Amino acid sequence: MNRNVEANFFPQIVESIKEKACILIIDNNRDFAHSAKLALERTGRYFIYEENDGSKAHQTAQGLKPDLILLDIAMPETDGGEVAARIESDPTLNRTPIVFLTALVTKAETKSGLQIQGHPFLAKPISIPELVAGIEQSLPARAVKGGL
Repeated sequence: MNRNVEANFFPQIVESIKEKACILIIDNNRDFAHSAKLALERTGRYFIYEENDGSKAHQTAQGLKPDLILLDIAMPETDGGEVAARIESDPTLNRTPIVFLTALVTKAETKSGLQIQGHPFLAKPISIPELVAGIEQSLPARAVKGGL
């Protein structure tokens, strides 16, 4: 006797993702991107994707439509400035907040209120509490759990 048993797991996964802010990490340093992804996911607040190829970053962002993008500046081939320009010129992504991640500035410079191409930035190396604070400061209200 054949019986079909249906399990409906996917809707629960989708619902839990909708409750979390979606963040795209774009960084060619796979170790950094992956460790940041794991640490941020452990907070239970975020759904994280990582992209390690700057030349594919815009396409990944188009498919994902993240609530926020963490973007490394110094990447080979396509640097963070170029990726940011592509995202800003895309009508489906141009309202997506971008936070630059860079080892090219000091922690003191990050606290000065300066911006890079009109975007906030965080200095590497960065602690997870600093990263979470930077994310929360830049996330739109609609993406924050319990927001609009």
